[in-house]
Amino acid sequence: MNPFTYALNYLLPSRCQLCSERTEGAVCPQCAEDFIIARKSRCDQCGIQLTDADNDQKCGECLKTSPFYDFTIVGTDYVPPIDELVQRLKFGQQLPIAQLMAFTIRESIITKQDRLLPSIIAPVPLGRLRLTERGFNQSWEVVRHLSEQLGIPKQACLLSRIRETQAQSLIPLTQRSANTRGAFVCNMTFKHQILDRHVGVVDDVMTTGATLNEVAKTLKRAGATTVTNFVFARTPRRP
Repeated sequence: MNPFTYALNYLLPSRCQLCSERTEGAVCPQCAEDFIIARKSRCDQCGIQLTDADNDQKCGECLKTSPFYDFTIVGTDYVPPIDELVQRLKFGQQLPIAQLMAFTIRESIITKQDRLLPSIIAPVPLGRLRLTERGFNQSWEVVRHLSEQLGIPKQACLLSRIRETQAQSLIPLTQRSANTRGAFVCNMTFKHQILDRHVGVVDDVMTTGATLNEVAKTLKRAGATTVTNFVFARTPRRP
């Protein structure tokens, strides 16, 4: 049994979380190979999968207009059945899934051994209304496990969402930047953990990157030198 499968055995019950087949661990060997272990060439900055036409370590969009964040580490693509896994955590309150998400991100980090780890990691914050409705922040649940797996300090309150925004999934892609503009602030109580530091930001899903870009802009304005996104699932490039 390889170390990946061995570790997953302790995370979730005895049915594969992706295909529901009986298995010894959280994910059966076939789904692990298809959706988690397989690594793809990705843009260093935004994490989108690179095509054969891409000759750089950055995609054309990032070369044309560089985001505020510096790097993005992606666990897997946001495709079926990965999308169902995300939904079960967010709306089904299956919190153990967060540990699997953290482990998947960690596996991707290991492949980037030349990349320096941040000095602290924090979640993308939810607004008060959504946090009250859901009862938890799914990104923080991932942070808790990722912090333990990597040995990096975590901070739940590094950022706050000061404006309730419409769910990004419910609005057109072209309007998502405007939807999150000015939505975040840094908690100045923890400014010493931001100033001249490399900060890691954790989220479950990245589509356009608008939310993470606004978070990175907020952190950079507060003095962060480098911002790295740690994302469980990245929406693939559209054909």
